[in-house]
Amino acid sequence: MLAAGMLAGCSSPAQGESEGQPEPAAEKALEGKTLDIYCGAGMTDPFQEIADAFQAETGCTVNVTFANAAQIQTQITTTEQGDFFIAGSADELKPVEAFVETSTDLVKHIPVLAVPAGNPQNVAGLADLSGASRVLVGDPESTPIGKIAKNALTKAGLWDSLMAANVLTTTTTAPQIATALANGEGDAGIVWKENVKGDGVKIVDTPDLDAFVKTVPSAQLTCAKDAEATKAFSEFLQTDAAWDIWAAYGYERV
Repeated sequence: MLAAGMLAGCSSPAQGESEGQPEPAAEKALEGKTLDIYCGAGMTDPFQEIADAFQAETGCTVNVTFANAAQIQTQITTTEQGDFFIAGSADELKPVEAFVETSTDLVKHIPVLAVPAGNPQNVAGLADLSGASRVLVGDPESTPIGKIAKNALTKAGLWDSLMAANVLTTTTTAPQIATALANGEGDAGIVWKENVKGDGVKIVDTPDLDAFVKTVPSAQLTCAKDAEATKAFSEFLQTDAAWDIWAAYGYERV
């Protein structure tokens, strides 16, 4: 018994020292790997959260470039680099279709008519824009929301007259429209639903833009570098964690 006690006494300090040391951090599945992703600027807030969540879970570094569709398309075709393109609509994949390996629909991209809080011009629908002094829209040559605005206002018989009267002001990204309206810098604007947030801007309850709802696709590019990382990210986009982030920003699952 004395010998056993002595042995136990000798071993105790070593155990104590071991217990006092911090456990080494477990290596994550994709530690050291990198993904380069392009994403439409209108989806900056939700997609950055999704990218951060994937990085935290897997250890994969995610670099996201946010820009308008035309800028992203040019970058893909000139550099022939990148792993994914999260586009504002499926139409934005057409100019780079030679670089698209696969495409998966994610969420609905819903355009809305927005006005400053209080709606000082009493805008109830697109028809009321005929009396507006300033209407904000995206650039129809470079942004999905701008193309929608031109299409919707053309079908409403307003585009040409608003252009001729110098009423239309274009922006390069959708969030700029909501920000300007919140600052009182326009009577109304056509913007994505998720960009309308805060007390300074509100959505007009009208069905005028219901026919122009688009779908956000996730396109894996042919120039993707790492098959394991791209597969893991594609799968992550289908998880409840990703869906919950989209939903928190007002997106609806396809």
